[in-house]
Amino acid sequence: MTSESILIGLVAAVAATALVIAVVVLRRQRQLIRVAEDGFHLTTPTHDLVLEVQKRGDLVAFVANPTKPDVADLHDAVRAACIDRGLREPLWFETTATDPGVGQTHEAVRRGANVVVALGGDGTVRAVAAALVGTGIPMGLVPMGTGNLLARNLDIPLSDPMAAVRIAVTGRDRTIDVGWLTLDGPDQPHATPRPEHIFLVIAGLGFDAAMVADTDAALKARVGWMAYFLSGVRHLHGTRSKVHIRIDDRPPVTTRLRSLLVGNCGRLPGGITLLPDALLDDGWLDIAAIDTRGGLVGWAQLFGEVVLQGYGVRTDLPAKIGRIDHARARAIQLLVPASEHVQVDGEVLGRATEVNVRVDPGALVVRVLDAAAETARS
Repeated sequence: MTSESILIGLVAAVAATALVIAVVVLRRQRQLIRVAEDGFHLTTPTHDLVLEVQKRGDLVAFVANPTKPDVADLHDAVRAACIDRGLREPLWFETTATDPGVGQTHEAVRRGANVVVALGGDGTVRAVAAALVGTGIPMGLVPMGTGNLLARNLDIPLSDPMAAVRIAVTGRDRTIDVGWLTLDGPDQPHATPRPEHIFLVIAGLGFDAAMVADTDAALKARVGWMAYFLSGVRHLHGTRSKVHIRIDDRPPVTTRLRSLLVGNCGRLPGGITLLPDALLDDGWLDIAAIDTRGGLVGWAQLFGEVVLQGYGVRTDLPAKIGRIDHARARAIQLLVPASEHVQVDGEVLGRATEVNVRVDPGALVVRVLDAAAETARS
């Protein structure tokens, strides 16, 4: 045997050995992957959830209102669900009478939370949002209140808390506008500068705020948003208010009306859409000036108009005794000589003679249903 043939034989042997080793390593890698997956005992959807959240590295924080029913049980369920899915143990904070969620949210951010979930009603949502504005950290929602206004407008499940948790953890991020309101009047503290109050859905002056202020809390706990309707009946014969209005830089106008609404979006409980053109992310606030005359007949006509505009139908008859006039603005100034109740997202701020409202475009990130899941659900 020549030296050349020996060299060829050695090269062939080395190549064969390398090929065998490669095959063994590949098979071992596949076995390890199967063992790892079997060891987790994960179903396919849960496995996908683990992979997605681990990839994103989210630390989830919950800011919960402990006065809401079933919050304690939900705490345990949320913790177990996160651990079962291989996630880091979530942070859990509870609101108090003196801090509805702002301080808790700041602490969650300080401790590295990548998403903060508001678990409660509209007041908790507003507090968490106020603390997250401008941070870029998304807010999730688990609605457990009466109105659940923002959750309705974002199509977050209202009666399935764990489905809402899943959206908060794995949903897509959406940037929305927020509104800010300052006011002065007999019920307001004399502070400089005046505090700004955030709203995410709708702020109102007049009839709607008086209706919210007069709603019985015990009745609201029993029958939900219908309590607002029953309170509204008691205010149908209230007086019309004289209001001076300036929209952006336009000349001021003076009018008499029952209620003035400024909204970021317009879907309310009961299938009512008061602001059909309002969009959460268009950089505008939508205004609805509501007026009625003729007692119950005017209110009946107004209610009919609200129902019709929810279906995209509007009537512009000049002699209507119940009407809604629409406008859009980035800033609104209101002067109300006789003072009126003011509310933001269902929270009454008291009576005011001066109100200033502005939009803060793209200020808040929220978690919503991802596009694929939204298509599948529809």
